[in-house]
Amino acid sequence: MMEVGFLEGLAAALTLTNLGYALAGCLLGTMVGVLPGLGPSSAMAILLPSAIYLPPEGSIIVLAAIYYGAMYGGSTTAILMNIPGEVASVVTTIDGFAMTKDGRAGQALAISAVGSFIAGIGGTVAIALIGPAVAGLALAFGPPEYFGLVTFSMIALVSFSGNSLVKGIAMGLAGMWLASLGTDPLTGAQRMNFGSIDLMRGFDLVPVLVGLFGVAEVFLTAQEEIKQIYTGKLGRWWSMLPRGKELARGMTASLRGTLSGFVLGILPGMLPALTAYLAYDLERRISRTPERFGNGAIEGVAAPEAANNATAMGGFIPLLSLGVPTSPALAIMLGALMINGVQPGPALFGQHALMTWTVIASMLIANAVLLFLNLPLVGLWARLSLVPYRILGPIILAVCLVGAFAPRNSMFDVWTALGFGLIGYAMRKGDWPAAPLILGFLLGPLLEQSLRQSLSISGGSLSIFFERSVAFGFLLAACLLLALITYFKSRSLQVAKLIEESNAEV
Repeated sequence: MMEVGFLEGLAAALTLTNLGYALAGCLLGTMVGVLPGLGPSSAMAILLPSAIYLPPEGSIIVLAAIYYGAMYGGSTTAILMNIPGEVASVVTTIDGFAMTKDGRAGQALAISAVGSFIAGIGGTVAIALIGPAVAGLALAFGPPEYFGLVTFSMIALVSFSGNSLVKGIAMGLAGMWLASLGTDPLTGAQRMNFGSIDLMRGFDLVPVLVGLFGVAEVFLTAQEEIKQIYTGKLGRWWSMLPRGKELARGMTASLRGTLSGFVLGILPGMLPALTAYLAYDLERRISRTPERFGNGAIEGVAAPEAANNATAMGGFIPLLSLGVPTSPALAIMLGALMINGVQPGPALFGQHALMTWTVIASMLIANAVLLFLNLPLVGLWARLSLVPYRILGPIILAVCLVGAFAPRNSMFDVWTALGFGLIGYAMRKGDWPAAPLILGFLLGPLLEQSLRQSLSISGGSLSIFFERSVAFGFLLAACLLLALITYFKSRSLQVAKLIEESNAEV
């Protein structure tokens, strides 16, 4: 029955009209994803009023293709200019930009496209095979389980601390503090706004993000008088594609990122940025040469890109099977379905079988379109690294400031981006990592809400974290991870000290 439904949906998706919708959505999504501040949610929200004039299948196909395209597009500027197009691409900047400076922008862009394709295809197949069966498991994850998961993730933040454990922890805590400014999410009370009307809403993520990465990069490059990002020569686009062992490492990392990202993506509220970060952390820990990470490891691009795209795919399972959106973008998708008279839920595959299978088949097609659309463009994008920085720098700064202004139409956010640009510049000069600050900013509200909700459920008792086996397992793993990280960091410092002393004696 399922095979027949999928084949019928595939036949419908392969009509010229629906192929055109998929192509248009991929192009729009990729263009929007490149711009800081305009992620998948913004693009889908802007185009939703226009989509309702399309046939039901067409509107969903366009919005889904925009979703995938924007997720991929966000990695392009992250790799080429150290500016995440959207928050899920923060982790991609670490090794992606290092590859660009090494003249390997083409390989980074190509493996990003391949990783996104693997995640999209794997996620679509999983939706078709196991969607309705596993959707209910997501609802078993309550506040205590989220608290355990986020605590584990926060402990793992020190993986981005470089050589200093203290700096990584300090930046993570600073990010959590910044996220707490403004309005209490549960009571609506004001806290730590210092009498500022602008701070009543707190800091928005986009200006903080583009400031710490994009604006800071412009300031740093101007100060160091760098002529252009890469000064070598680039060949034809097909000569830039990864080959041999590098391709094999990227492909296996993409498969691992797809698996972890899809499983976590089923959970309501799971952030693609978090799953991308966890996938990166996993690759770094299992690698025989972890010192390559941060210096242009292709796995450091492949795994997070696959994970954040797989998370996007995983969110479709609770959406289609239960009518539960797991992200703002999927909430917009739910609205589009309901506008077209389609109510997601357990009966969706029976009452609207053809439309459902057409949309699922179109996901396969849209991911294939993205791959074949973007691989030939690798050479064009990579050549941006050859543009003189006296031309590229002002353009990057202007795009960053427009991106900071756009989400809330606020000049306060523009000044915030410039302020965090100066902070980011100082952090880079002092070797303070920016990634833990951003991840702390993202995870802080989720950690606070899950803790307060858990204590509300238990009447203020901490025993709820010990009684819930999944939550206790995450917390125990977090304690063990902290002990291991502390031990290995101290050992590496001791070894470095011994080497320094032996060299001094010689």
